[in-house]
Amino acid sequence: MYFFRNANIDWIGKKTILIGASFALFVASIISLAVKGGPRYGIDFSGGTLVYVKFKEKPHLDTIRTALKQRGLGESTIQSYGIDSDHEVIISLDQKATASGSDLDQGQSKIAETLNLSFRPVDAQPGVMADLNNIGSARMELALNSIPELAAVLQKPGNGDINSAPALSKAVLGYRDSHGGIVKNFEDLKTGAGLPDEVLKLLRGHFYLGDFSIIKTDIVGPKVGKALQRQAISATLYALGGMLVYIAWRFKGAVYGTAAVLAVFHDVIITLGFFSIFNKEISLTVIAALLTLVGYSMNDTIVVFDRIRENLKILRKESLSAIVNRSINQTLSRTILTSGLTFMTVLSLYIFGGEVINGFAFAMVIGIIIGTYSSIAIASPLLVIWYDYQNSKKAVAKAAKV
Repeated sequence: MYFFRNANIDWIGKKTILIGASFALFVASIISLAVKGGPRYGIDFSGGTLVYVKFKEKPHLDTIRTALKQRGLGESTIQSYGIDSDHEVIISLDQKATASGSDLDQGQSKIAETLNLSFRPVDAQPGVMADLNNIGSARMELALNSIPELAAVLQKPGNGDINSAPALSKAVLGYRDSHGGIVKNFEDLKTGAGLPDEVLKLLRGHFYLGDFSIIKTDIVGPKVGKALQRQAISATLYALGGMLVYIAWRFKGAVYGTAAVLAVFHDVIITLGFFSIFNKEISLTVIAALLTLVGYSMNDTIVVFDRIRENLKILRKESLSAIVNRSINQTLSRTILTSGLTFMTVLSLYIFGGEVINGFAFAMVIGIIIGTYSSIAIASPLLVIWYDYQNSKKAVAKAAKV
């Protein structure tokens, strides 16, 4: 399949307009980043607490947000993740000012307390009854041992292996954890965990089933976040440096490597600028997307450069501008097919992929557009500008000798 089989677009003739448009975007990105004090780093880089919560029913994120704001946690980021039927939410609590792990642990406690106030059954009695969906094994055994009549009930014949508080705790929590961390009703424990009616009656009197369960908590300290920032920047710079050396060697000219790296650097800055303009967070997945774009844009540029090199051997009588134009037009169909299909894929991820990969998909959507543009409108014109500059210097030197 071909698009623009006989394309004859004067790309180099429009290089001033093309580079000018890129320069405007580049400057706007730098200004946005400078005004906002750099990129907006996510928990991965700034440090903080990520709490993964599963709800019985689909929660209203605005309700969670309002509840957290009332407890002084208004800066928390709330987003759904996973499939809709799982009713799972990530709550991110930024903790830039904290310096110790114990301070960060308070974030989880505050979130749990807030959710417990807003999402608990009306018949629950906090302080008297314990939440079976948010209790660990140690607390569970302690709570079971505080029930005077439980030991006698468990010792009755027919209870099988569930004849002690530890065994009962293991059976109940095992069932809960194997069903996504949520027990929806006590009757499920009768069939799923094999509990007799007398035991269930005692559990109902001393426990309640909360409407949510904290599945997992990830804590990133500020020092770790700063280290990840440095590593992410280093990884990007090393990638650009390695590609500069490779292309300079591959095409036997530093100008090719320099033009390609400048184009890719342009892509990264503008993509970061869009993140800054739209106030989106930079996370580890976004860094992965940026590194992917570095490779993708570089590959597209190399395809064009390779065609330029081939045509330089064949079309020796034509000017460099004409050869570059012809090379871009000859690879235009391949560029549209490759970039177009990739763009449709990442656009689908951005629209339908959910919040968890939203940052990654957004970086890819912007990067594919900018990367494809730079291969045509930045890297190739830079070659022409450089060689025109070199030829003008030679002409001036030759005229001076005369």
